Amino acid sequence: MERKSLLKSLAVIGLSGLVLAACGNGSDNSGSNGSGESEQVLSWTTSSELPTMDTTMVTDTVSFDMMNNVNEGLYRQNQDGEYEAGVLDGEPEISEDGTVYTYKIKEDATWSNGDPVTANDFVFAWQRLVDPDTAAPYSYLADGIIQNATEIISGEMEPSELGAVAVDEKTLEVSYAKPVPYLEGLLSMAPFYPLNQTYVEEQGDSYATNSDTVLYNGPFTLSGWDGTNLNWSLEKNDSYWDADNVQLDTVKYQVLKETSTALNLFDSGEIDYTTVSGEYVAAREGDPNMANSPESSVFFIKMNQERNGEETPLANTNIRRGIAQAIDKQSFADQVLQNGSLPADYLVPEGLASNPSTDVDFREDSSEGTGFVDYDVESAQEAFNAGLEELGTDAITLELLVDDTENAKRSAEYIQGQLQTNLPGLQVQIVSVPFKNRVAADNSQDYDLQISGWGADYADPINYLELFVTDGNNNNSGYSNEEYDALIQSASDETEDLDKRWNDLVKAETLILDEAGIAPLYQRYGAYLEQPSVEGVVHHQVGASTSFKWASKTAE
Repeated sequence: MERKSLLKSLAVIGLSGLVLAACGNGSDNSGSNGSGESEQVLSWTTSSELPTMDTTMVTDTVSFDMMNNVNEGLYRQNQDGEYEAGVLDGEPEISEDGTVYTYKIKEDATWSNGDPVTANDFVFAWQRLVDPDTAAPYSYLADGIIQNATEIISGEMEPSELGAVAVDEKTLEVSYAKPVPYLEGLLSMAPFYPLNQTYVEEQGDSYATNSDTVLYNGPFTLSGWDGTNLNWSLEKNDSYWDADNVQLDTVKYQVLKETSTALNLFDSGEIDYTTVSGEYVAAREGDPNMANSPESSVFFIKMNQERNGEETPLANTNIRRGIAQAIDKQSFADQVLQNGSLPADYLVPEGLASNPSTDVDFREDSSEGTGFVDYDVESAQEAFNAGLEELGTDAITLELLVDDTENAKRSAEYIQGQLQTNLPGLQVQIVSVPFKNRVAADNSQDYDLQISGWGADYADPINYLELFVTDGNNNNSGYSNEEYDALIQSASDETEDLDKRWNDLVKAETLILDEAGIAPLYQRYGAYLEQPSVEGVVHHQVGASTSFKWASKTAE
């Protein structure tokens, strides 16, 4: 099918970890901001490098998080996870048929270099997104949504023909191909952020390769990032239209891939936040600084059916079913993750979306397949042996690609043990690489098995299911099924009969699970430690995971 799949590749933060000495910030994170007041400084951690700051080319969670804090689109999520105006001034005017929107841009919305944020900044960014010469991974976000986007992406029309027009400096008119029920969530995403055309073109190939080659229009600016380093900072953006309500001066980031290192730094007061997993969660039971929050992220094993132009053993349905049924996910969640994560026999997470008529959660409506991804060693061995016979061999060896972090390696070793113990004839070799390398291997489809995950950008099941349409941008596994593609296309096109749309999505999930197109592992709950002096940091369940716009730090 022509339509591309939807949304971002998730950094495996829940499986992550790496050693890095603490930045020399001092444990109290205080100082003077020049006005006689104490500086508001947080010291934060993440578990993966920052790959890019190009909003058109972003595909990972770390980059989405940074962009959410330093840039802003028409909408952004507020403290309650609801969408509110970003640089949008008031409510848009909407045509009677619900397809033409007129947006006004705030008069005081400016870039960090003093330029005004204009309607043309959106037109340029969105044309760049759909331009086939750009090869933006997320061009499909506009495909079938904005008028003429499909034809532009396929090369049949020019980017200038996209249905987004700058009526004047502060008025943006957008023609949509159809009414979109999740439009505000879509427009809050980084690929739909504005871009200053003059600046981007002046920077050329250097654009967004380091913190000095990006303009910012959000609550903060980025500093100290050279494109590859493991620490950087967010600095309050005094040019931001709502700067008066931003209390933090600085958020100092460092990449920490070993939980033990992060815990030592937290206990000494050198960092204000870190994620916790594995046995460290149990060791911290009762710690008043530890919290646990549900997430929309579902993790699974991607099984690549074609590598280097040749079919892999994973093109065999029985081999995939064997792998999917051979892993004890409850023990994985209880013994390895230990952070409240739920074992998953599904792709669409619990708590994401409800039936439009009955308000029943998607998980209750979906059959979750007919058992081909449930933990069942006997069935796993039966399917796997049948697959080996169909392949004409008695043994296969597969690589398992994971991040180079402490928790990722621990997870990989558990999965390796489960597969090799429960499936005689299967050897699994762990390949541990830096996050950026894993993303590159995924993009080039150069792997056998890969621990991967997906977190919702907006609350709709299609956010997950559209990932695996044939030739979808984030598929990268060779999974292809005409019936599945047709169901996703039908759900994408349907804007009136929402019950039919819902049923199409339920059928699609059942189909990909029956074929073991993926091997689900768990739905993540995030356990983390946060200093009691930190207030107002928002942890979103959908979209970018962290917002500092409303955060502050009290005196200790």
